[in-house]
Amino acid sequence: MVGTNFATLLAERLAGADARIAVAELELDDVRRAKGDSVADDEHDPEGSTLTSDWSRISAIVNAAEAQRTDIQLAFARLQAGTYGLCLNCGGPIAEGRLAARPEAELCIDCAN
Repeated sequence: MVGTNFATLLAERLAGADARIAVAELELDDVRRAKGDSVADDEHDPEGSTLTSDWSRISAIVNAAEAQRTDIQLAFARLQAGTYGLCLNCGGPIAEGRLAARPEAELCIDCAN
């Protein structure tokens, strides 16, 4: 059931997660600098989003990308162990369509629901 195309999909998703993390970390650096340079109360800045809200938004992006990165690394481990494509809950096969859409999936659709 599982071919090398899933390894390729996982590698592509891992690269995407790494890229999102890198970009978000640069944005967080910008926010850190702006907060350090700012003497004004950014919470009451009528010019747009606050530094605090920017920090929260960017941190959420980093956290989500890091969680996806972990899921992908676990999927690679299952691929090497020969258990990739098997549901971690019921042990049944995960549909190829589900794996194509979300190659790091660890549960079949029934168990995920």
